Amino acid sequence: MRAKIWTCLKVSMENKRGRPLIVTQVVDANDSNLGFFHRWIEEFAKHCEHVTVICLKEGAHQLPGNVSVYSLGKEKGTHSSFVYASRFLSLMWRLRREYDAVFVHMNSEYVLLGGFFWRAQGKKIALWYVHKSVTWTLRIALRLVDVVFTASPESFRLTSPKVRIVGHGIDAEFFSPDASVPRGNHFLSVGRLMQSKQHNLAIRAAYDARVPLRIAGEGPERERLAALVRELGANVTFLGGLTQEKLRDEYRAAAKLVHRSETGSLDKVVLEAAACGCSIDSTDPAIRVLPLSPEYVREHHSLQSLIPRIFVEFSRKQ
Repeated sequence: MRAKIWTCLKVSMENKRGRPLIVTQVVDANDSNLGFFHRWIEEFAKHCEHVTVICLKEGAHQLPGNVSVYSLGKEKGTHSSFVYASRFLSLMWRLRREYDAVFVHMNSEYVLLGGFFWRAQGKKIALWYVHKSVTWTLRIALRLVDVVFTASPESFRLTSPKVRIVGHGIDAEFFSPDASVPRGNHFLSVGRLMQSKQHNLAIRAAYDARVPLRIAGEGPERERLAALVRELGANVTFLGGLTQEKLRDEYRAAAKLVHRSETGSLDKVVLEAAACGCSIDSTDPAIRVLPLSPEYVREHHSLQSLIPRIFVEFSRKQ
């Protein structure tokens, strides 16, 4: 069975015949939250004749020649949902002959906007969704799409035969150990500075262990966390939002990643850190039982195996 699956993957990789439309929030290699998706687009391009991307915001990128990017204009100061929707519908129609399948990354609202049109055009629709929240838009989108890709059983909370658990899509070639980088004695906490990430508990863990803590991320909880640091007299450095390169440097240098998030799904940062050989200290029971290591991430969550699996799914008859 495994040999048959890998034969399908090999065929899909050797034949560049797909022309997907990818809909995502940000195309910006330097974005601290979504910079990773730049590599996803590059990986799609390896297997496709052409890739069309519609994004909400466009920033710095260096993508292959067979990729075209169209922005809805947030980088130019546009903040109107009506304008975004109008531009999206216009692009979706104008570019309709440029793509034969649709991959929507996280935002189910775009499925609601384009789903009926795409289905009428006979274009297969896939949604990538990794979050514990179940919204009304997600429920409707599930009815419109052909397949939902998610990272783990906890990452998609609706039951459907359309759901495929395919791993997180970690770039295991980029996030990897480097023996030449010495490990420090400090802890690291990574993620948006918001209450659900519980950086406050990471601060207390580092304070109790009497070791420095570095926090990578930005968000509305910054002042509250800084106040806690002052109250405890803890040794904490706020790094702000980091590029993928700088984040990888932090994973490689930290003694351990302290993970206290309560998001309820397998957190991407845990896998990125593990891929870099960083020790993981997590209170999540589902994470604590995983054999986290660079080898585990490459086998079960690598981007390099995820994209071919998506194409195998696209090639299935409906």
